[in-house]
Amino acid sequence: MAMAPAGLEALLHRYSLGGKDLADPGPSPEECQLIAAAALRAPDHGELSPFRLLVVRGVARAKLADLFEAYARREGKSEESCAIERSRATLVPVTIAVVARIDLSHPVVPAHEQWACVGGAIANVLNALHLLGYAGKMLSGGKVRDQQIVNAFCRPGETLVGWIVAGTPVRALRVKSEKSVGAVLGEWEGI
Repeated sequence: MAMAPAGLEALLHRYSLGGKDLADPGPSPEECQLIAAAALRAPDHGELSPFRLLVVRGVARAKLADLFEAYARREGKSEESCAIERSRATLVPVTIAVVARIDLSHPVVPAHEQWACVGGAIANVLNALHLLGYAGKMLSGGKVRDQQIVNAFCRPGETLVGWIVAGTPVRALRVKSEKSVGAVLGEWEGI
């Protein structure tokens, strides 16, 4: 593989860490502004910005923990599972909720292009975290469909996509086996 420029080299070494592998400090309010600016640079046909980012930090983490624990209880999970759900909100310094605002009746931009922008924004947030010296991970699962949690984050017509947890890595990156580029890259030769 060719030698990558410095910025690309940094992205090639990005990794995901969650919960127990993240500690204070997390991104500051000023850094969250930079992260949001990076999210806004996602490919966005028509400049719709079909997403919102909601930062959960400080005392709001306990409120998020209450929501997650209550969800686990409604799902009939064990006490241990309820504690794990609670810890998903309390262990990390900063959680960023990702909320999509997809306009299904937009006259020019189809829904799939708007969803592509949301995905690009998530990737840009994770990349910005890495470039700022933090680590993070996107979390979703059944909680994004739980009506009480959705109501806590979304306005009518919005979709809760998930949460990006962010903080300072507490352990060194473990070397992962690289996926083969050939598994995802090919040449189209036409019909």
